[in-house]
Amino acid sequence: MWKKTGIIPQQQMLTPGKNLKTLVEHRSVYTLEQCELNIFETHQTSKSVALCFQDLTFTSMLRGKKIMHLFDKAHFDYLPGESVIVPANERMLIDFPEACAASPTQCLALAINSEKIHQIIDILNEKYKRVESFDTWQINEEQYHLKNTQEMANTINRLVKVSMGDNRAKDIFAELTLQELLIRLMQSQARKVIFEDYQQNMNRFRFAYVVKYIKENISKNLSVKELSNAACMSESHFFKSFKRELGISPIEFVLQERLALAKKYLADPRKTITNVCFDVGFNSTSYFSRVFKKYEGVSPKQYKSKMLQT
Repeated sequence: MWKKTGIIPQQQMLTPGKNLKTLVEHRSVYTLEQCELNIFETHQTSKSVALCFQDLTFTSMLRGKKIMHLFDKAHFDYLPGESVIVPANERMLIDFPEACAASPTQCLALAINSEKIHQIIDILNEKYKRVESFDTWQINEEQYHLKNTQEMANTINRLVKVSMGDNRAKDIFAELTLQELLIRLMQSQARKVIFEDYQQNMNRFRFAYVVKYIKENISKNLSVKELSNAACMSESHFFKSFKRELGISPIEFVLQERLALAKKYLADPRKTITNVCFDVGFNSTSYFSRVFKKYEGVSPKQYKSKMLQT
Protein backbone atom coordinates (compact mmCIF):
# COMPACT_ATOMS: atom_id res chain seq x y z
CA MET A 1 0.00 0.00 0.00
CA TRP A 2 1.11 3.57 -0.57
CA LYS A 3 1.99 5.40 2.60
CA LYS A 4 1.09 9.03 3.22
CA THR A 5 4.74 10.03 3.01
CA GLY A 6 5.36 8.13 -0.22
CA ILE A 7 8.20 5.68 -0.90
CA ILE A 8 11.71 7.06 -0.42
CA PRO A 9 14.26 6.28 -3.17
CA GLN A 10 17.63 5.02 -2.01
CA GLN A 11 19.71 7.66 -0.26
CA GLN A 12 23.11 8.33 -1.81
CA MET A 13 26.45 8.50 -0.06
CA LEU A 14 27.07 11.96 1.36
CA THR A 15 30.10 13.91 0.17
CA PRO A 16 32.93 13.94 2.75
CA GLY A 17 33.23 17.32 4.43
CA LYS A 18 36.68 18.02 2.99
CA ASN A 19 35.30 17.59 -0.54
CA LEU A 20 32.33 19.92 -0.15
CA LYS A 21 32.64 22.96 -2.41
CA THR A 22 29.79 24.66 -0.57
CA LEU A 23 27.58 23.85 2.41
CA VAL A 24 24.48 24.98 0.50
CA GLU A 25 23.37 22.86 -2.46
CA HIS A 26 26.70 21.15 -3.09
CA ARG A 27 26.20 19.55 -6.51
CA SER A 28 27.38 16.26 -8.01
CA VAL A 29 26.62 15.94 -11.74
CA TYR A 30 26.27 12.89 -14.00
CA THR A 31 25.69 13.77 -17.66
CA LEU A 32 24.01 11.45 -20.18
CA GLU A 33 22.81 11.95 -23.75
CA GLN A 34 19.15 12.53 -22.88
CA CYS A 35 19.33 13.78 -19.30
CA GLU A 36 21.51 15.18 -16.56
CA LEU A 37 21.39 13.80 -13.04
CA ASN A 38 22.23 16.20 -10.21
CA ILE A 39 22.57 15.24 -6.56
CA PHE A 40 22.30 18.25 -4.24
CA GLU A 41 23.35 18.32 -0.58
CA THR A 42 22.86 21.14 1.93
CA HIS A 43 24.64 21.05 5.29
CA GLN A 44 23.47 24.28 6.95
CA THR A 45 20.24 26.20 7.38
CA SER A 46 19.57 28.55 4.51
CA LYS A 47 16.76 30.60 3.03
CA SER A 48 15.64 31.71 -0.44
CA VAL A 49 18.23 29.69 -2.36
CA ALA A 50 17.51 30.15 -6.08
CA LEU A 51 17.74 27.31 -8.58
CA CYS A 52 16.71 27.04 -12.24
CA PHE A 53 17.15 24.46 -15.04
CA GLN A 54 16.87 24.95 -18.80
CA ASP A 55 14.95 21.66 -19.21
CA LEU A 56 11.95 20.16 -17.48
CA THR A 57 13.32 18.68 -14.27
CA PHE A 58 12.10 15.77 -12.20
CA THR A 59 13.23 16.09 -8.57
CA SER A 60 12.91 13.71 -5.64
CA MET A 61 13.78 14.24 -1.96
CA LEU A 62 16.08 11.65 -0.42
CA ARG A 63 16.68 13.03 3.09
CA GLY A 64 15.91 16.08 5.19
CA LYS A 65 13.35 18.82 4.55
CA LYS A 66 12.99 21.72 2.16
CA ILE A 67 10.38 24.44 1.88
CA MET A 68 9.60 25.11 -1.77
CA HIS A 69 8.40 28.36 -3.33
CA LEU A 70 7.11 27.76 -6.88
CA PHE A 71 4.80 29.42 -9.42
CA ASP A 72 4.01 32.32 -7.07
CA LYS A 73 1.79 29.91 -5.14
CA ALA A 74 1.73 29.05 -1.45
CA HIS A 75 4.96 27.46 -0.26
CA PHE A 76 4.96 23.80 0.75
CA ASP A 77 7.10 21.33 2.68
CA TYR A 78 9.14 18.98 0.48
CA LEU A 79 9.92 15.69 2.26
CA PRO A 80 11.55 12.32 1.53
CA GLY A 81 9.22 10.06 -0.46
CA GLU A 82 7.96 12.97 -2.55
CA SER A 83 8.79 14.27 -6.01
CA VAL A 84 8.33 17.68 -7.62
CA ILE A 85 8.14 18.46 -11.34
CA VAL A 86 9.65 21.80 -12.37
CA PRO A 87 9.07 23.18 -15.90
CA ALA A 88 11.98 24.44 -18.00
CA ASN A 89 13.36 27.84 -16.95
CA GLU A 90 11.12 27.96 -13.86
CA ARG A 91 12.87 29.68 -10.94
CA MET A 92 12.69 27.87 -7.61
CA LEU A 93 13.30 29.49 -4.24
CA ILE A 94 14.19 26.97 -1.56
CA ASP A 95 14.45 27.20 2.23
CA PHE A 96 16.41 24.71 4.34
CA PRO A 97 15.04 25.24 7.86
CA GLU A 98 16.55 22.14 9.47
CA ALA A 99 19.72 21.39 7.50
CA CYS A 100 22.93 20.98 9.49
CA ALA A 101 26.15 19.01 9.41
CA ALA A 102 24.60 16.18 11.42
CA SER A 103 21.39 16.12 9.38
CA PRO A 104 21.89 17.44 5.82
CA THR A 105 19.29 17.49 3.08
CA GLN A 106 19.78 15.46 -0.07
CA CYS A 107 17.75 15.75 -3.25
CA LEU A 108 18.16 14.50 -6.80
CA ALA A 109 17.23 16.58 -9.83
CA LEU A 110 16.95 14.98 -13.25
CA ALA A 111 16.95 17.52 -16.10
CA ILE A 112 15.41 15.82 -19.15
CA ASN A 113 15.94 16.74 -22.79
CA SER A 114 12.69 18.26 -24.08
CA GLU A 115 12.95 16.57 -27.48
CA LYS A 116 13.17 13.19 -25.77
CA ILE A 117 10.08 13.94 -23.70
CA HIS A 118 8.10 14.89 -26.81
CA GLN A 119 9.34 11.80 -28.64
CA ILE A 120 8.18 9.46 -25.86
CA ILE A 121 4.82 11.20 -25.52
CA ASP A 122 4.26 11.08 -29.30
CA ILE A 123 4.91 7.33 -29.35
CA LEU A 124 2.48 6.76 -26.49
CA ASN A 125 -0.25 8.83 -28.13
CA GLU A 126 0.24 7.01 -31.41
CA LYS A 127 0.42 3.43 -30.15
CA TYR A 128 -1.46 3.52 -26.83
CA LYS A 129 -4.27 6.03 -27.13
CA ARG A 130 -6.14 6.99 -23.98
CA VAL A 131 -9.61 5.57 -23.42
CA GLU A 132 -11.23 8.99 -23.68
CA SER A 133 -10.98 10.43 -27.19
CA PHE A 134 -10.33 13.96 -25.87
CA ASP A 135 -7.54 12.82 -23.54
CA THR A 136 -3.85 12.42 -24.42
CA TRP A 137 -0.63 11.36 -22.76
CA GLN A 138 1.05 14.48 -21.42
CA ILE A 139 2.99 15.78 -18.44
CA ASN A 140 0.61 17.92 -16.44
CA GLU A 141 2.62 20.80 -15.01
CA GLU A 142 -0.30 21.72 -12.74
CA GLN A 143 0.23 18.50 -10.80
CA TYR A 144 3.80 19.16 -9.78
CA HIS A 145 3.94 17.78 -6.21
CA LEU A 146 3.61 13.98 -6.03
CA LYS A 147 4.06 11.13 -3.57
CA ASN A 148 6.22 8.30 -4.85
CA THR A 149 4.83 4.83 -5.33
CA GLN A 150 7.10 1.82 -4.86
CA GLU A 151 7.33 1.47 -8.64
CA MET A 152 8.35 5.11 -9.01
CA ALA A 153 11.03 4.78 -6.32
CA ASN A 154 12.38 1.59 -7.93
CA THR A 155 12.63 3.32 -11.31
CA ILE A 156 14.43 6.30 -9.78
CA ASN A 157 16.90 3.96 -8.08
CA ARG A 158 17.66 2.16 -11.35
CA LEU A 159 18.19 5.44 -13.21
CA VAL A 160 20.54 6.73 -10.53
CA LYS A 161 22.52 3.47 -10.59
CA VAL A 162 22.83 3.58 -14.38
CA SER A 163 23.83 7.27 -14.38
CA MET A 164 26.56 6.75 -11.80
CA GLY A 165 27.87 3.55 -13.40
CA ASP A 166 30.65 3.12 -15.95
CA ASN A 167 28.92 0.71 -18.35
CA ARG A 168 29.69 1.64 -21.96
CA ALA A 169 26.02 1.16 -22.83
CA LYS A 170 24.82 3.36 -19.97
CA ASP A 171 23.10 5.84 -22.32
CA ILE A 172 21.01 3.05 -23.82
CA PHE A 173 20.01 1.71 -20.42
CA ALA A 174 19.34 5.23 -19.15
CA GLU A 175 17.08 6.00 -22.12
CA LEU A 176 14.95 2.91 -21.46
CA THR A 177 14.70 3.68 -17.75
CA LEU A 178 13.95 7.33 -18.48
CA GLN A 179 11.05 6.25 -20.68
CA GLU A 180 9.68 4.14 -17.82
CA LEU A 181 10.07 7.03 -15.37
CA LEU A 182 8.11 9.40 -17.61
CA ILE A 183 5.33 6.86 -18.06
CA ARG A 184 5.09 6.26 -14.31
CA LEU A 185 5.07 10.02 -13.76
CA MET A 186 2.12 10.45 -16.13
CA GLN A 187 0.32 7.50 -14.53
CA SER A 188 0.78 9.09 -11.10
CA GLN A 189 -0.69 12.34 -12.35
CA ALA A 190 -3.62 10.49 -13.94
CA ARG A 191 -4.32 8.71 -10.66
CA LYS A 192 -4.85 12.04 -8.93
CA VAL A 193 -7.49 13.00 -11.48
CA ILE A 194 -9.22 9.62 -11.37
CA PHE A 195 -8.73 8.45 -7.77
CA GLU A 196 -8.66 11.67 -5.75
CA ASP A 197 -10.78 14.02 -7.87
CA TYR A 198 -13.23 11.41 -9.16
CA GLN A 199 -16.33 13.29 -8.06
CA GLN A 200 -15.45 16.32 -10.17
CA ASN A 201 -14.43 14.17 -13.15
CA MET A 202 -16.86 11.23 -13.20
CA ASN A 203 -18.96 12.80 -15.98
CA ARG A 204 -15.87 13.21 -18.18
CA PHE A 205 -13.77 10.14 -17.42
CA ARG A 206 -15.32 6.68 -17.31
CA PHE A 207 -12.58 5.45 -14.98
CA ALA A 208 -13.54 8.20 -12.50
CA TYR A 209 -17.11 6.89 -12.66
CA VAL A 210 -15.77 3.36 -12.01
CA VAL A 211 -13.95 4.66 -8.92
CA LYS A 212 -17.22 6.14 -7.67
CA TYR A 213 -18.94 2.81 -8.35
CA ILE A 214 -16.24 0.92 -6.42
CA LYS A 215 -16.43 3.22 -3.41
CA GLU A 216 -20.22 2.94 -3.27
CA ASN A 217 -20.17 -0.87 -3.57
CA ILE A 218 -16.97 -1.71 -1.69
CA SER A 219 -18.70 -4.23 0.61
CA LYS A 220 -19.89 -6.28 -2.39
CA ASN A 221 -18.08 -8.92 -4.44
CA LEU A 222 -16.81 -6.71 -7.28
CA SER A 223 -15.78 -8.54 -10.45
CA VAL A 224 -13.89 -7.22 -13.47
CA LYS A 225 -16.99 -7.93 -15.55
CA GLU A 226 -19.14 -5.74 -13.30
CA LEU A 227 -16.58 -2.92 -13.35
CA SER A 228 -16.13 -3.14 -17.13
CA ASN A 229 -19.90 -2.90 -17.53
CA ALA A 230 -19.85 0.27 -15.42
CA ALA A 231 -17.21 1.64 -17.82
CA CYS A 232 -19.16 0.46 -20.91
CA MET A 233 -16.12 -1.50 -22.10
CA SER A 234 -15.21 -5.12 -22.77
CA GLU A 235 -13.49 -6.91 -19.86
CA SER A 236 -10.12 -7.27 -21.59
CA HIS A 237 -10.03 -3.71 -22.93
CA PHE A 238 -11.11 -2.31 -19.56
CA PHE A 239 -8.52 -4.27 -17.59
CA LYS A 240 -5.60 -3.45 -19.92
CA SER A 241 -6.53 0.21 -20.33
CA PHE A 242 -7.09 0.81 -16.61
CA LYS A 243 -3.68 -0.63 -15.72
CA ARG A 244 -1.88 1.08 -18.61
CA GLU A 245 -3.28 4.55 -17.89
CA LEU A 246 -3.22 4.42 -14.09
CA GLY A 247 -0.34 2.04 -13.34
CA ILE A 248 -2.45 -0.28 -11.20
CA SER A 249 -4.99 -2.97 -12.09
CA PRO A 250 -8.65 -2.48 -11.14
CA ILE A 251 -8.41 -5.49 -8.79
CA GLU A 252 -5.39 -3.96 -7.05
CA PHE A 253 -7.26 -0.68 -6.71
CA VAL A 254 -10.27 -2.42 -5.13
CA LEU A 255 -7.91 -4.10 -2.65
CA GLN A 256 -6.23 -0.78 -1.90
CA GLU A 257 -9.61 0.82 -1.20
CA ARG A 258 -10.71 -2.05 1.04
CA LEU A 259 -7.56 -1.90 3.14
CA ALA A 260 -7.72 1.90 3.45
CA LEU A 261 -11.32 1.67 4.64
CA ALA A 262 -10.43 -1.23 6.96
CA LYS A 263 -7.81 0.93 8.71
CA LYS A 264 -10.40 3.63 9.21
CA TYR A 265 -12.92 1.17 10.67
CA LEU A 266 -10.36 -0.57 12.88
CA ALA A 267 -9.83 2.73 14.69
CA ASP A 268 -13.49 2.64 15.74
CA PRO A 269 -13.79 0.89 19.17
CA ARG A 270 -17.38 -0.09 18.37
CA LYS A 271 -16.36 -2.28 15.43
CA THR A 272 -14.94 -5.78 15.81
CA ILE A 273 -12.39 -7.20 13.40
CA THR A 274 -15.08 -9.51 12.01
CA ASN A 275 -17.38 -6.53 11.45
CA VAL A 276 -14.62 -4.69 9.63
CA CYS A 277 -13.75 -7.71 7.50
CA PHE A 278 -17.23 -8.04 6.02
CA ASP A 279 -17.98 -4.32 5.95
CA VAL A 280 -15.11 -3.71 3.53
CA GLY A 281 -15.89 -6.62 1.23
CA PHE A 282 -13.76 -9.54 2.41
CA ASN A 283 -15.61 -12.84 2.76
CA SER A 284 -13.10 -14.55 5.08
CA THR A 285 -11.53 -13.24 8.28
CA SER A 286 -8.44 -15.40 7.80
CA TYR A 287 -7.90 -14.07 4.28
CA PHE A 288 -8.51 -10.51 5.49
CA SER A 289 -5.87 -10.96 8.19
CA ARG A 290 -3.31 -12.39 5.75
CA VAL A 291 -3.80 -9.62 3.21
CA PHE A 292 -3.83 -6.86 5.83
CA LYS A 293 -0.57 -8.09 7.37
CA LYS A 294 1.06 -8.47 3.95
CA TYR A 295 0.42 -4.85 3.01
CA GLU A 296 0.45 -3.11 6.40
CA GLY A 297 3.11 -5.18 8.20
CA VAL A 298 0.89 -5.92 11.21
CA SER A 299 -2.26 -7.97 11.79
CA PRO A 300 -5.67 -6.27 12.03
CA LYS A 301 -5.67 -7.07 15.75
CA GLN A 302 -2.29 -5.43 16.29
CA TYR A 303 -3.31 -2.41 14.20
CA LYS A 304 -6.58 -2.00 16.12
CA SER A 305 -4.82 -2.28 19.47
CA LYS A 306 -2.26 0.35 18.45
CA MET A 307 -4.93 2.75 17.16
CA LEU A 308 -7.02 2.45 20.33
CA GLN A 309 -3.99 3.25 22.47
CA THR A 310 -3.30 6.52 20.69
